[in-house]
Amino acid sequence: MEAKSIVIGVEGMTCNSCVQTIEQHVGKMNGIHNIKVSLEDKNAVVIYDSKLQTPATLQEAIYDMGFDATLPDSNPQPVLPDTIFLAIPAQSALTSKQICSTLLKNKGIVDVKMSSDQKTAVVTFISSIINGKQIIQMVPGVDLKISAPEVTPGTCEDSSWSQASSVVLRLKVEGMTCHSCTSTIEGKVGKLQGIQRIKVSLDNQEAVVVYQPHLITAEEIKHQIEAAGFTASFKKQPRPLKLSAIDLERLRNTQTRGSETALKEDSNVNDTKTVVFRIDGMHCNSCVLNIQSTISALPSVTSIVVSLEKKSAIINYNPNLISVDILRKAIEAVSPETFKVSLPDECENVALFPMLASPLKSPHPALKDASQPLTQVVVINIEGMTCNSCVQSIEGVISQKAGVKSIHVSLTNRSGTIEYDPLQTSPEDLRSSIEDMGFDASVSAKAELPMAVAQPSPEVQLESHKTEPSSKVSPTHLARQEAKTISKCYVQVTGMTCASCVANIERNLRREDGIHSILVALMAGKAEVRYNPAVIHPSAIAELIRELGFGATVMENCGEGDGILELVVRGMTCASCVHKIESTLMKTNGVLYCSVALATNKAHIKYDPEIIGPRDVMQVVKDLGFTTSLVKKDRSASHLDHKQEIRQWKRSFVVSLVFCIPVMGLMIYMMVMDSQLSDAHAHHNMSSEEMEALHSSMVLEYQLLPGLSVMNFLSFLLCVPVQVFGGWHFYIQAYKALKHKTANMDVLIVLATSIAFVYSFVILLVAMAEKAKVNPVTFFDTPPMLFVFISLGRWLEHVAKGKTSEALARLISLQATEATIVTLGPDNVLLSEEQVDVELVQRGDIVKVIPGGKFPVDGRVIEGHSMVDESLITGEAMPVTKKPGNTVIAGSINQNGSLLISATHVGADTTLSQIVKLVEEAQTSKAPIQQFADKLSGYFVPSIVAVSVVTLFAWIIIGFVDFEIVEKYFLGYNKSISSAEVIIRFAFQASITVLCIACPCSLGLATPTAVMVGTGVGAQNGILIKGGEPLEMAHKVKVVVFDKTGTITHGTPEVTQVKFLVEGNQLPHNKMLAIVGTAESNSEHPLGVAITKYCKKELDSETLGTCTDFQVVPGCGISCKVTNIEALLYRKNKMVEENNMKNVTLVKIEENMDESVQPALIIDAGLPTTMTSQKYSVLIGNREWMNRNGLLIKNEVDKAMTEHERRGRTAVLAAVDGVLCGLIAIADTVKPEAELAVYTLKSMGLEVVLMTGDNSKTARSIASQVGITKVFAEVLPSHKVAKVKQLQDEGRRVAMVGDGINDSPALAMANVGIAIGTGTDVAIEAADVVLIRDDLMDVVASIDLSRKTVKRIRINFVFALIYNLIGVPIAAGVFLPIGLVLQPWMGSAAMAASSVSVVLSSLLLKMYQKPSSEKLEFRARGQMRHKSPSEISVHIGIDETGTGSPKLSLMDRIINYSRASINSLFSDKRSVNSIVLNEPDKHSLLVGDFGEDDDTAL
Repeated sequence: MEAKSIVIGVEGMTCNSCVQTIEQHVGKMNGIHNIKVSLEDKNAVVIYDSKLQTPATLQEAIYDMGFDATLPDSNPQPVLPDTIFLAIPAQSALTSKQICSTLLKNKGIVDVKMSSDQKTAVVTFISSIINGKQIIQMVPGVDLKISAPEVTPGTCEDSSWSQASSVVLRLKVEGMTCHSCTSTIEGKVGKLQGIQRIKVSLDNQEAVVVYQPHLITAEEIKHQIEAAGFTASFKKQPRPLKLSAIDLERLRNTQTRGSETALKEDSNVNDTKTVVFRIDGMHCNSCVLNIQSTISALPSVTSIVVSLEKKSAIINYNPNLISVDILRKAIEAVSPETFKVSLPDECENVALFPMLASPLKSPHPALKDASQPLTQVVVINIEGMTCNSCVQSIEGVISQKAGVKSIHVSLTNRSGTIEYDPLQTSPEDLRSSIEDMGFDASVSAKAELPMAVAQPSPEVQLESHKTEPSSKVSPTHLARQEAKTISKCYVQVTGMTCASCVANIERNLRREDGIHSILVALMAGKAEVRYNPAVIHPSAIAELIRELGFGATVMENCGEGDGILELVVRGMTCASCVHKIESTLMKTNGVLYCSVALATNKAHIKYDPEIIGPRDVMQVVKDLGFTTSLVKKDRSASHLDHKQEIRQWKRSFVVSLVFCIPVMGLMIYMMVMDSQLSDAHAHHNMSSEEMEALHSSMVLEYQLLPGLSVMNFLSFLLCVPVQVFGGWHFYIQAYKALKHKTANMDVLIVLATSIAFVYSFVILLVAMAEKAKVNPVTFFDTPPMLFVFISLGRWLEHVAKGKTSEALARLISLQATEATIVTLGPDNVLLSEEQVDVELVQRGDIVKVIPGGKFPVDGRVIEGHSMVDESLITGEAMPVTKKPGNTVIAGSINQNGSLLISATHVGADTTLSQIVKLVEEAQTSKAPIQQFADKLSGYFVPSIVAVSVVTLFAWIIIGFVDFEIVEKYFLGYNKSISSAEVIIRFAFQASITVLCIACPCSLGLATPTAVMVGTGVGAQNGILIKGGEPLEMAHKVKVVVFDKTGTITHGTPEVTQVKFLVEGNQLPHNKMLAIVGTAESNSEHPLGVAITKYCKKELDSETLGTCTDFQVVPGCGISCKVTNIEALLYRKNKMVEENNMKNVTLVKIEENMDESVQPALIIDAGLPTTMTSQKYSVLIGNREWMNRNGLLIKNEVDKAMTEHERRGRTAVLAAVDGVLCGLIAIADTVKPEAELAVYTLKSMGLEVVLMTGDNSKTARSIASQVGITKVFAEVLPSHKVAKVKQLQDEGRRVAMVGDGINDSPALAMANVGIAIGTGTDVAIEAADVVLIRDDLMDVVASIDLSRKTVKRIRINFVFALIYNLIGVPIAAGVFLPIGLVLQPWMGSAAMAASSVSVVLSSLLLKMYQKPSSEKLEFRARGQMRHKSPSEISVHIGIDETGTGSPKLSLMDRIINYSRASINSLFSDKRSVNSIVLNEPDKHSLLVGDFGEDDDTAL
């Protein structure tokens, strides 16, 4: 229970009777300890129980009485309670329950707890309401347990009786596996209030807790241990410490506090005695403090000095109040009750020493005592300790063993020094105890040191105490270390089947010590664990997962790729070399971890790539005089091409075939002979005896032994190797499957072949035993033929599977293996170049790429011009121009010019590596439809076995009932065999054929092969699909939501139109562009950048004039002075002249050339004289800026600006030397392919929605250009998610297309998130589909590809299912009347064919071509048109009720339409091509009036 106090303001009280009313009414309420109402202060102070009341209920209660109640401070203050102990007499009239209820009825008593022996009551009360005396009077017969009831918390007295009320609790704890479990419990419980000490023993599986019952109960402690994930039970009920029983009467009779201190002073002078005790079992300073605080609290003790080194305590005490024996018992009773206290001889005489007597002076006759046991010291080597908690646990467990005097364990020396009594224990005993704790221990070769002293030698003593402080420091130090060193590891987890497995692993591992977080991916079968390496290491984490029943292995190469380096180091000779390398590297800035193995010559180094690179690390090792090289990684896609499996199945096929051909030959020969015989029988009417004679005279039927023919013997010989070698793999796989209680394809195959083989073998033995005349018919031909077809099928299947992952293999092979790194001097002069492994390229390196070379890393061009082929990565067929400043992608091919690039992403961070990783993960993930197939194949095998058994018995019964059916359809039947044998043989044949033909494989292959090919084809076309689920989901999508900025539009403002307001003869257009471009070249504002870019493009120049006195006024515009533009204009004019020259030359080809060249020469000559630099003063900005600078804006200019703004553009005015000379319209332009993409999506039957944070005017304008009719405008990023959810709640599947950070939550929320590849990394992480190119047509392609893939999966399923549904009945002999009979080998051939056909069907997806823009444009010709504003519905913000377009009358619509047509005819051509708009907030600096109603959130 918790008491709190709150002040409530009360208005409307008029007199004291109001006060009394409130106090009485509220005071009666449950859980109110006290209420004090003040008429003057107009408030009420209430002390209440926070579990039963809240400030709001109290306020309401006062309010209900007709007063106004307010809460000036809604946070109640805690009221600190006091505690008192009551001793309950044994012959008390009341039971403990009655005492509790009597006390709790009184106001001010917060809590009453009874001790387990029912002799003590702990009462918690609020001292401002009630005091100890009043409490004693409430219950007749009880007495204060210890004097001074009203103690202010925190005094020495208080601590003494809190100590006095300690209770020892022993708990049995189950479920602990290692020392991290014990430290978890100790850490968790030790922090609780009221716990004084806790020791958990792993060996005994128990916890000993010393606690204060008035602060915490035993049940609560048990509950806390269980919350940590262990099961706890009480060994024996909690008992009070012996200390609480010390001379209770005497303690009770002591006087009150004042006289007590007086008495102490008295006794100091008169009759104090000093006694020296020897105390064994103290480990550290906390033991010393514990004894000192407990004993000094006794009223009879005046002083106590405890020495850890001397193992002694010197106590000054009053012999009138306490005896030496009770003091000894008191010390022994101090928790943890492990101290052994003994008295040296003649202690009573010694006790007359003055109080300050030096302990050293005390004689030690004990040392001479022969009865003291001999002590020996042993050193034990301990391996496997990882941290200080191991040290502490060893010291804790071993020090408790009988005969152990002291133990000191050193983590650095990996040894423990133990002082022990040889009569009670031995070194071997101690060693095995340490081994039982899970460490490797061996007794050191150092001789055991016998010591004839009871005390350890001073050296050992000193050594053990030197280490004390370090172990004390360790927890905080560790905590600090822990924060620094949280590592991450990946564990491959197998055997997970569903989400509950994931939850199970995550829940159990989070409880473990040292594990910070764990994330398990079911599909990838991978767990990412963040852990503290000081506490736990990856192999232990894998072991924990294995204990839960899953397979787990640590993935070595799955570090983030951030700075893990594996090196081969040559030239190391001994351990000192290793030490030299490790210590030097660890001192190097940026190296986080280093481990060198002499045996394997390998070094494993972790480093921070921001600080140091792999080459620097290698250089450090080289400087030490060793040679290093990289450990070669397998860069090929060897795990993808199925080479090993192909080899294995090919071998299996060849072996089976070698033995199968003779068997087939024998079989055909027998068939031919049999048919001849039956013909002879039919024509010549031979008797059956003659038949028999003729039959046995055939070569193959000749009997080697009675009942064993040549034919059967040869078949048996040929069958055994196939059964053993050909079937080896199947037997292993089938055994594994059955072990895990599942049944797969291999189980069926093994069943079929084994039954055939065993049946035949048994029949042969029986025939030999009976010495049969007629040879039995065997099935030895079945297994070889089955294995031939199955291994052929598997071989072809793996060849095809290898093809499905070709796309990924090709991506992996794109990675360059080497890079040329160059060193540049000043002015980019090449100083040196060297070839290095691509893994050694560091961020910031300058890499040279020659024509025809691959780019080894992602980077930025710093020098050179070239064309680059990026087709393999982006799917873009045309080479892309690269010049300084452009980015290049690793894996693309440089075509014609040499380039120098600066590396920006290296190693696993390159785009190519990320793509490969994405595609790899996609191909391993399962599509939901695949789970259906998996479920189906689970039931498939058992049901096929059942059908097979039914078939067997059905044919046996039919055969015996009506033998003619069997006789008619049984091939090779001849009269020489008994009818029973024929029936059984036929039944067996049918049932084995059923086992052979059933194929769950084709079901299993239907989805993964199609997903693999689909994702691979996507990757080649620049569409990365993250797995089967998005692939399958994309074809169900009904609504496509586009973000506006950066997705539908370019995301950067561009100049769409420039209107010149002065005649060309006053200010030439080129000159105006040069002036305006120069003026804006100093601006960082997006609009300024757009203007400069436009001017540079128009003037075809990279440099402009000089700009000075540049000033910016936010929200208005800029002003500056511009000079040095003449040279620029001269260059421009010269180019125009030259072009004219060329044209003139073409026209006047026969005329005299000199004349035509003349003007250029004249200009050239006149240049120096005419070029005098002129200064222009320039103003660029909005209307307000021009008005401020005294420039008038004409009406038509204002109208033009308003028209631009209506279309969602920003209009900017420019003035030169005080004259308005230009109007520039700027907008974020729509991507050219946007309209076609939207139209195509609509024609595919999808609804298209535009969602933007921009204002509705702009959004409507954009929507009208691309043909979208539904718009959500002014949607905040956080609301985009809600919008997507809203569409999903209507039962529609939503695809979201976006590019920025603010889209990523919506991308993740949508059923399919599609990120445009130029977008941010965050968006790409959140999306399901990533488009590498910034092309909206890829959105169409991705949905199209998804539809095609799902269609292919369905076709595959049809193949697989129909095949099984038709094949099984045929095999079972259902269609026998029509004459359809299958032999087992036909069944296995058909089975192999089904798997191969499914894989080949998937491979047809490789033919996929993405829809080309030209075709789609041709189809859409004449059907795409801009939407009129009335067709677009705009919804604003999060609410659904949008500002729909006003309902226009027919007349209005006609007028609007005609007006729009006329406007478009008159307006400038450029503006027709791009009716575009901006994203106002980015450019609000120059926006003026237009910007006021925009609230884009950037």
